[in-house]
Amino acid sequence: MKTIAIVGTFDSKGTECAYVRDIIQGLGLNTLMINSGVFEPTISADVSNEEIFRAAGVDLNEIIAKKDRALATEALANGMEKLIPKLYAEGKFDGIISFGGSGGTSISTPGMRALPIGVPKIMVSTVASGNVSQYVGTSDIMMYPSIVDVAGLNSISTKIFSNAALAIAGMVKFEHSEVIEKKPLIAATMFGVTTPCVNYAKAYLEKEGFEVIVFHATGTGGKSMEGLIEAGFFDGVLDLTTTEWCDELVGGVLNAGPKRLEAAGRFGIPQVVSTGALDMVNFGPMDTIPKEFKGRNFYKHNPTVTLMRTTIEENKALGLIISEKLNMTKSPTSLMLPLKGVSMIDVEGQPFYGPSEDQMLFETLRDNINKEVVEFIEMDCDINDETFGVAAAKKLIELMNSK
Repeated sequence: MKTIAIVGTFDSKGTECAYVRDIIQGLGLNTLMINSGVFEPTISADVSNEEIFRAAGVDLNEIIAKKDRALATEALANGMEKLIPKLYAEGKFDGIISFGGSGGTSISTPGMRALPIGVPKIMVSTVASGNVSQYVGTSDIMMYPSIVDVAGLNSISTKIFSNAALAIAGMVKFEHSEVIEKKPLIAATMFGVTTPCVNYAKAYLEKEGFEVIVFHATGTGGKSMEGLIEAGFFDGVLDLTTTEWCDELVGGVLNAGPKRLEAAGRFGIPQVVSTGALDMVNFGPMDTIPKEFKGRNFYKHNPTVTLMRTTIEENKALGLIISEKLNMTKSPTSLMLPLKGVSMIDVEGQPFYGPSEDQMLFETLRDNINKEVVEFIEMDCDINDETFGVAAAKKLIELMNSK
């Protein structure tokens, strides 16, 4: 019989967790009750808070004596991150669900994030309708809005809790048995303005027997790809759209953090990299753009996304950053430059056409890429030319075969 782990602060939310436990057990599933509270629990637990603190290297009695909520929350989160994947590896549960406010969410989600992708995980949280990137990270946690505070059973909360219980039970209880033919996996990065390029490359790779997983280069996409590369999912990387570095450098809304463009090189995964969409920084609606950028070249991509053209100085900085990242590589790596434009709107006649900006980017890369470790390729076309996309695909296959 399959088991669902139920995580909660049993000192303050024992009633709610017991309610969910009873629903899940009534559906014919076992439960593993994990107490992530600090003080005396109101219901019994299979895994005590003391075990969680111990996993974090912290003594429960010391935490209680200090009466420091922030310290307790941090210790519990650290303990969960270590204990939850250990319990899963031991076969103690098949899916996990938790309930909480910002504190409970901060405690439970580190452990959920540490579980493999595909393990059912639901976080019922008061913060689920806001920015949840700090809780979800690059995992597949399902954030479920609690609507009301997780503070007792009432006509609204019982409906939310029961729906969440049914959802996790369904994910654990029912399985889809379709077997998909395993093919070598390729990670690729794409943006709306580099879609033709990636589609050409994807079609060629699929024709040659590869499976291509495309990541939308929106910050979260880049982080997810880097995380999955580290986890060993991919045989090759087609990182043609490195635009997230523009947002990281300039202060846009779609940055992927300072480690972007490192994982493939660090873990020896063959990669072909290009300069896709390095002509743009992403912001929200026009009225949300910081005043410091007044007078810049903007393009309204859609009602909620405004693009800003990168400057000559910013392109120099981008060239230096990409050179630094690629020069660290321990994998077969090629950098391909599309000399006639890095995006759909960076070609002659389009709003971000910028020969001077692109020239600075390309010159900086020429001067700073270590050509002893990175193959340097220039093509006299724009990035969305079919010849560029197909050439990138062929080059990646070549690198993978050489490895």
